[in-house]
Amino acid sequence: MVSFRKKKTAAPKGRSLWVYAARRFARSKKGMVCLAIIVLLYGAGIFAPLAAPQHYDQQNLGITLRPPSADHPFGTDRLGRDMFSRIIYGIRTTVIVTTAAMVTGGLLLGLALGLISGYFGRWADNLIMRVGEVFLAFPDILLVILIAATLKPRVTEWVLNMEATTGISGVARSGFVDYLVVFGALAVVSWVGMARVVRGQVLSLKQSQYIMAARALGASNGRIIVHHIFPNLLPPIIVLVSVGMGSIAGAEVMLSWLGLGVQPPVPSLGAMIFDNGDISILRTTPYLLLFPVATVAIIIFAFNLLGDALNDALNPRAR
Repeated sequence: MVSFRKKKTAAPKGRSLWVYAARRFARSKKGMVCLAIIVLLYGAGIFAPLAAPQHYDQQNLGITLRPPSADHPFGTDRLGRDMFSRIIYGIRTTVIVTTAAMVTGGLLLGLALGLISGYFGRWADNLIMRVGEVFLAFPDILLVILIAATLKPRVTEWVLNMEATTGISGVARSGFVDYLVVFGALAVVSWVGMARVVRGQVLSLKQSQYIMAARALGASNGRIIVHHIFPNLLPPIIVLVSVGMGSIAGAEVMLSWLGLGVQPPVPSLGAMIFDNGDISILRTTPYLLLFPVATVAIIIFAFNLLGDALNDALNPRAR
């Protein structure tokens, strides 16, 4: 007896959006090179005590202003400190500030407010978008400078009072206040762009047939957001995070350069650029300025190109 039952065939492997995007990204030389650069630089910053040949504050007045050599690849500064080690520790500052600002402002705050604004609409949408428009009325860097300059003295005073009350010392000197103020100011500003993009995506997705079907079957708002809407938001979010990390890194350097960011003795790329931003130094010891500037440029450039490569890989229309 002949059976006409159809045999079940396994779904072709590697056809999901994520697998296809990963393969497409792996074929992008630009994306892979930028990813390797970011992993190398951020890895060196995270493991700075292991990657740096010396501590960032180790001085040797007998070797001041030495040009690049085998012992000191990036030369030494006015106090005989190894510039290569200080740049690695400066990258650690950038890693801490950019990651904290993106996680708190871009992801947690921006994503949550964008989901609420786009999905629930009405008064929540009006309130969130009007507040966002107030932030957008000011230039980003100007608003960050205003917030940092206003909060830093108050936070410093609070930490000093806490040290005097609890007997704990060294918190203010460790750079905690600078880290907190800088990433806090950047987080307050960085949520608007993410929220607006997420809101636009949610407004489009919630009109889809599968969302209407889930709602008709009695799915709760939380289940629809978590299981149906959020997974479809990941591609644009990943691209925004990549591009936003470069912008936040540039803003952190700008704040330190203006004296509002992370300050000595904690090393910062922006503070190095500010300390050596003189024409006489550029003529006599240009490496003191060129190496920090080149490091900042490479970080920002790599994140921007990585965002372009991720957009090409995750965009279904680019097939």
